[in-house]
Amino acid sequence: MLELVQVNKSYPTPQGPLSVLQGVDLHLAAGESLALMGESGCGKSTLLHLAAGLDTPDSGEIRLDGRSLSALEEPGRARLRRERLGLVFQQFHLVPSLSVADNLRLQARLAGREDPAWNRTLLERLGLTTMADRYPERLSGGQQQRLAIGRALAARPDLLMADEPTGNLDESSADEVLELLLALVKDSGCALLMVTHSPRVAAPLDRCLRLTHGRIEETAP
Repeated sequence: MLELVQVNKSYPTPQGPLSVLQGVDLHLAAGESLALMGESGCGKSTLLHLAAGLDTPDSGEIRLDGRSLSALEEPGRARLRRERLGLVFQQFHLVPSLSVADNLRLQARLAGREDPAWNRTLLERLGLTTMADRYPERLSGGQQQRLAIGRALAARPDLLMADEPTGNLDESSADEVLELLLALVKDSGCALLMVTHSPRVAAPLDRCLRLTHGRIEETAP
């Protein structure tokens, strides 16, 4: 489903180029869940942005379901994100002027794959059925994160990418959100790439990779 081959990425600084990723290889199979761990600032989010086509590598190859992202211009990468990927970030990025139900539908509508029955199932599983007409500002942090996860899954993506999806929640809420996320990913059949610094969050996933000094290795959580 996702393949990175010898990916390198650096950023300019006043002191010269700062190398963030050095020859990174990563393989994620369809339906597999993978945790990407590492200390803050080690390049985890950079790798996720590259894999989602939100940024481009200096060199190397990134393929989604066999299709090279480097062969696509930005409109093509945006279409691929809209139709094939679900993205969940620490910041919820909910639309404040849309209700819970309309926020949930948004990604599926953009992808042209809205499924009312699946939307109802998601609202129920997310515990948001009675809040469908509310606006995001009236939800707790945990409820907003659940809604962001539901929106990303509403279009039944092939791959869900999550960047520290429980990082802004207290431990109890984080555990509930993580359990729900993994259950919904399993039900939808999509692959999952999750960035986290927490061994506890990484433990339930199929595999774990650790990013250190720009390089990656398989490890136990």
